[in-house]
Amino acid sequence: MASRKKTVFIGQLQEGQQVQEVFLVAKKAVAETKAGKPYLALVLMDRTGDIEARIWDNALQLEAQVEEGGFALVQAVARSFRDQMQLGVTGVQRVDEATVDMADFMPASPRPAVDMVAELEAVIAAIDDPPLRSLLQCIFSGETLARFQRAPAAKKLHHAYLGGLIEHTLSVVGMAKKAATHYPFIDRDMLVAGALLHDLAKIEEFDFSRPPFGYTDRGRLVGHLVLGVDLVRQAASRVEGLSADQVDRLLHIILSHHGQYGYGSPVLPMTPEAILLHHLDDIDAKMQFLDSQGRKMSGDGWQWTDYQRHLERYLYLRATGEDADVDGSETMGEPDAQEPPPPMAAAPSPAPNRPKKVASHRQRTLF
Repeated sequence: MASRKKTVFIGQLQEGQQVQEVFLVAKKAVAETKAGKPYLALVLMDRTGDIEARIWDNALQLEAQVEEGGFALVQAVARSFRDQMQLGVTGVQRVDEATVDMADFMPASPRPAVDMVAELEAVIAAIDDPPLRSLLQCIFSGETLARFQRAPAAKKLHHAYLGGLIEHTLSVVGMAKKAATHYPFIDRDMLVAGALLHDLAKIEEFDFSRPPFGYTDRGRLVGHLVLGVDLVRQAASRVEGLSADQVDRLLHIILSHHGQYGYGSPVLPMTPEAILLHHLDDIDAKMQFLDSQGRKMSGDGWQWTDYQRHLERYLYLRATGEDADVDGSETMGEPDAQEPPPPMAAAPSPAPNRPKKVASHRQRTLF
């Protein structure tokens, strides 16, 4: 069966544009207006991002045409609501998955995978400690390397695209090497090894075989910190010359890199390398998120974002308008309504093993 060619992407939408295009339905919810009229609240996505959409008329009749995780041909008008582009849907029809090109719906890193793998191999080759270098070469090979270069680093907030995990990892490694030069007492090889391995088990935590990305059963039940310890411990048993102390310090970096008990770390960072890695990881996640927010803004100059619930603040960013990762954090108002209806969903769910609420005096992470 021939693939349907997609020509209009979320990143190209303009105010008032008439749209007839296929999108993946990431979320669907039936809600009611203040007058009690049912409507469908949707989140649609393609490889350029996601966008909120509303079906105001014939919502219950059209509900059967949209299924979460399925594809739909959407007729709609693009509208700007609170500085975010959203879709007012007038018609929708289910589309057979076999007729779409999945690449149109899979966001991916702008960096070529071959370049990132070459950089990864160069970083490992530069490790001075032979047993530690052998451990990394053993781990980053075969199927593990293939999955590592394809996996996202997160489900939603940062580096949430194919190749995001290796991109994020290499960025943390780059900062780690500079920080180790700035602080000579740091064990450079241990810090770089920890940076390479801290999120490795996200290859098992996330299901990234098709959009939208989700958690595997193992990922939810165990989590990437513990899964990462298992992966490294198994590999370490096959490496000669690697001391028990080295293995313990490396596993400590993995287990503690979220920084606080409330964020899922079973232990707090207690070595210089673990403390430093925690902060570098958090910095890179936040900076990539800020960059993506600026890219989705239109216009020139500095602007305020919507309220970012996971960071508990507004952000003042310079608009670059180079990307279109629309996160749909606001909802579209009813036609002619003075106030928008309630949001279609609560704030994004935190990763497994962390509570939904964290005391406001703590700085939230994007892990």
